[in-house]
Amino acid sequence: MTAFDAATEARVSDLVLGDRRHGLPADVTDARFWDEMYDSREQIFSGNPNPVLVTEISGLTPGRALDVGCGEGADAVWLAGQGWQVTGVDIARTAIDRAARRDSRVTWVHADWTVTPPHAEAFDLVTVHFVPIPRRHARNLIDAVAPGGTLLVTGHDLSDLPAGHIPGFDPADYVEPAALAEQLGDGWTVLVDEKRRRAPDATPHTHDRVLRATRDPI
Repeated sequence: MTAFDAATEARVSDLVLGDRRHGLPADVTDARFWDEMYDSREQIFSGNPNPVLVTEISGLTPGRALDVGCGEGADAVWLAGQGWQVTGVDIARTAIDRAARRDSRVTWVHADWTVTPPHAEAFDLVTVHFVPIPRRHARNLIDAVAPGGTLLVTGHDLSDLPAGHIPGFDPADYVEPAALAEQLGDGWTVLVDEKRRRAPDATPHTHDRVLRATRDPI
């Protein structure tokens, strides 16, 4: 999933506030939340792959890749173009339907990865960009990486956000890339764990957090 533009961020905030007005919990891992967001516009994202993905993955030997929270499919399509065998998974049916119309080389899966975890040690690359990772389910992503494989996670640096930026969203419920690195344990090598300045855009974000780690081969 690529970063939100200003209009999309406003739409996300509207959806959360709407839930709160009706006494419902604001849950950014809920399918209804994302379906409403994608249904609000014909296209949410630019259609370009995340720059971090291109920078960090270019040059790796292609294998089996899992794009978690693939959205409208830009990252998965780019990976397929590099020779990867890609599975893109997203909780939003509208997003998956749009992605499937873009490229038939990718295996598109409509599913909630927190409910149906990916198979353990099944992927040479697990990539997650700007997708909320619930703390209690973070291990699902780590375990999906095969020996010798790569985990790449990008998220907004939360210090950029003013308090209450998205009402109802509690960062403590989710794992940032740096915290995910601490969960890897033995058998992993962390290659990148840093705060990285992002290209100027219309959002309030100025920095991202990037984690790239490899699992030791057997």
